[in-house]
Amino acid sequence: MRLNSANINVMVKACRKASKPLIRDFGEVEKLQVSLKGPGDFVTNSDKKVERILINELQIARPNYSILSEEIGEINNDSTCKWIIDPIDGTANFLHGIPHFAISVGLEENNEIICGIIYDPIKDEMFIAEKGNGSYLNNQRMRVSSRSKLKDCVIFTGGPRQNAENKNIVLKEYNNFSSEVETPIRKMGSAALDMAYVAAGRCDGYWQRNLNYWDIAAGIIIVKEAGGFVTDFDGNSKYVENKTILATNAKIGDQMREILRK
Repeated sequence: MRLNSANINVMVKACRKASKPLIRDFGEVEKLQVSLKGPGDFVTNSDKKVERILINELQIARPNYSILSEEIGEINNDSTCKWIIDPIDGTANFLHGIPHFAISVGLEENNEIICGIIYDPIKDEMFIAEKGNGSYLNNQRMRVSSRSKLKDCVIFTGGPRQNAENKNIVLKEYNNFSSEVETPIRKMGSAALDMAYVAAGRCDGYWQRNLNYWDIAAGIIIVKEAGGFVTDFDGNSKYVENKTILATNAKIGDQMREILRK
């Protein structure tokens, strides 16, 4: 089975088109690593280029929908439907020539994410979900893992940034989790792909602070439709307001929240 609703088709087309110059630009990044100027400006331009393509494609197909995107901010049209866009999630990886980043697009309707796509163009892996119709990786149904003991799980996180106000709290959380799991905590550098990997069962849980809506929008529906749970650290749905996200399989959420409360 595959998802082929009108909205999904629009999102897939937009991501495919935006990925072509992104893949070409990534091929140039390695050459820039040894230059004195470095690839910073080049990557910023790539980010904006991908965003322009995504917005153009989405606006052609759905001219009345609003848009929230990392680079340009908000385009306010129809208040009931909104695209949530992160043109390159994992910019630092892209900047350093690390092939682990993604295009992320979510569709919000009446304040709820109903469709999401996270596309890793280098691996050609497309994670897609639609409310009520499941989650898919390259048209194959995805399910979260079934591990129930936290010590046996692979856990992802990200941060903290150098100047984060809650840096000590984040490091404390990292230490607390590290003492509970046998496999070292993974920090992969892309929040969108971290959530997609929870949905695919590649990891069992993911927590992070200080994320923006565009970092997690698509991942929310992808995890949920794969049978997982997405909450804030208190088990509620205020992850956008609180900027705390916890995505897990169906069995370890309570165990992870207990550690986060320490």
